[in-house]
Amino acid sequence: MTATLIDKPDGGPQAASALRAPHAPDALQKLWYTRCPVPTALGIAVHRGWFDDEFGAEGITLGSLQEIDAADKRESHFDHSLPHSFRQGGNIPALWARSRGARTRVIGLSWTNEFQAIITRRDSGIARPAELRGRRLGLPRHDISIDFWRAAALKGFLSALEFDGLGYADAEWIDLPEPAGRRGAHLPRGRREGQATTLAELGPHEYALEVAALLRGEVDAVFVKGVAGLATVHLIDAHVVVDLGSHPDPLVRIGNGTPRTLTVDQALLDARPDLVQRFLGVVVNAGEWATRNPGPTVAYIGRETRASEEWVRYAYGAEVNRHLETNLAQTSIDGLVAFKDFLFEWGFLEHDFDARAWIDTEPLQQVHGGRHARGR
Repeated sequence: MTATLIDKPDGGPQAASALRAPHAPDALQKLWYTRCPVPTALGIAVHRGWFDDEFGAEGITLGSLQEIDAADKRESHFDHSLPHSFRQGGNIPALWARSRGARTRVIGLSWTNEFQAIITRRDSGIARPAELRGRRLGLPRHDISIDFWRAAALKGFLSALEFDGLGYADAEWIDLPEPAGRRGAHLPRGRREGQATTLAELGPHEYALEVAALLRGEVDAVFVKGVAGLATVHLIDAHVVVDLGSHPDPLVRIGNGTPRTLTVDQALLDARPDLVQRFLGVVVNAGEWATRNPGPTVAYIGRETRASEEWVRYAYGAEVNRHLETNLAQTSIDGLVAFKDFLFEWGFLEHDFDARAWIDTEPLQQVHGGRHARGR
C-alpha cells in the first residue's frame, strides 16, 4: 500500500498511510536532511514544521545535518554518506558524490532562476562579453571537498565568452586561492571608502576572494550569483557585463542552482520506499503551497538566505514563490545531464556516469498516483 497525500486545513502537506506502525520491525527512529541556504521547498517545509507533523506520531524525528557537531558527519552535505538522509540544494556536490560512487538517487528536481553575472569595476573598460578577450578572469579556489564556487564561476565565464565565439584560450585565468584557515574571509577596504566600510561590516562573505581581487586590480572580472552576488554588485558599484540568469536559453542558465537536486540514499529507498515517498510528498506539497502564499514564502526564503524580502525578489524574481516546485520536468533533466557533462569535461567529477539513469521516477509517480486515486 502506498501513502496517500492529503491537505491539512491550513493548506500544508501531510500524508496518511497504513504503513505507520511505530513498532514495526523495520521502524526507523531518525531521518536526516540537509539543504543549502537557497530557495527550496524542503526549507519551506522545515520552517512550517510539516515533517514533524508527518512523522512525529510514529516517533520518527527529523534531524538537520547542519546541527551535527561531528565534522565527518556534516561532510555528508557534500558526499551524502550519512544513512537515512535526504539532500536538496546545489547539484554540484550531489553530482560529485555520485561520480565517486555514492549510492544515491535523484527523486526530484527544482528550477529557481537566480541572478548569475560576470561583473567588473566600472573603470575596467569592459562593457560587454566580447571585451573579456585577453582579460584576467578570477577563479576562486576553496579548500573543500568539491569546489562548487570554482565550477560555477568557470561555467559562467565560459558561457559569457561563447556569446561572441570565444573560448577558454581567449582569456587569462587567475587563481584566487583561499588563505589557509580563512574560509569566508572578510572583504578588505576597497577603492571607495564608503563602500569598503560597508563591505567590511558584512564580515565573512561568500565572494570575499573575488571582490578583494577585483578591488585590488588583480583581476578584471569575476563571477557572482544569488542574493550575495547581487548585493555585492550594489555595494561596490560594479558593472554587470552580462546577467546569465536572465538569458532565455535554459542551457545557458544551468549552474549549481539550476537545477537543484533532491537526492536520497539508495539503501533507505530500498528498505523503506514508503518513507521516501512520504518525505517527497511533503516537499512537493510545500512547493505547491508556496505558489499560493507569496508573502510568507518570500519571508522564509529571506531567512534561508539571510536577506531582506526586497533582495530575495530582486535576486530570484518577483514571482519566486511560483518556482519552488519539485518535479522531474524535462528541462530540468536535460539541464542536469548537460551540467554533469560540463563538470566531467572540466575535471570536477572523478568518473563519468549516466545522469538520466541516476533519476528514480517511481517515488514521484507514487506521490502523484495517490492524488489521482482520490480524484484530486
